Amino acid sequence: MLEFLKSLDESLLFFFNGLHHPILDPVMYTATQTWPWVPMYAFLLFLIWKTHGLQGWWTLIGIFLAILFADQFTSAFMKPFFGRLRPCQNQDFAELLHTYKTCGGKFGFASSHAANSFAIATLMWQLIGKKYPHVKWLFLWAAFFSYTRVYLGVHYPGDIIVGAIVGSICGYLAYLISFTLHKFARKITSN
Repeated sequence: MLEFLKSLDESLLFFFNGLHHPILDPVMYTATQTWPWVPMYAFLLFLIWKTHGLQGWWTLIGIFLAILFADQFTSAFMKPFFGRLRPCQNQDFAELLHTYKTCGGKFGFASSHAANSFAIATLMWQLIGKKYPHVKWLFLWAAFFSYTRVYLGVHYPGDIIVGAIVGSICGYLAYLISFTLHKFARKITSN
């Protein structure tokens, strides 16, 4: 079963990585960075403030926890534990894989990009999704942001899928913790 999954993952990698074009290379490289998305993050903070006002301090704790949990679980635990080489680090793929400017660290399972972006999407959905249903489009952004990693040859699709699952769980867990802190603080201040 593991051999089948590995073979499927490699086949999907070569299919999606093979959809490259010289015009898209710099676009995907830029899209995989954090800085182009800063205006979106600022807008999300504005929506949080608009929804929760100054009482929304707990949402910032949620954001911090979501990124901390997702990033640390994938980078500090999963990557060294599983020790799966990134595709761009695998010498067997040197002639078959399209890469552009970046490779990242030695190991890639699971994707921190996927975990972090899906953690943010899940958390935002919980925080402001009822008031702003269009926040659901953050999941599409997270999928695109994650796909850039396969396009650039730094992750297998399986790295992305597992990273997305881990990130979604971390985002929801961060929401539960921060919301519980908020309820606890309100209870203390109301007494």
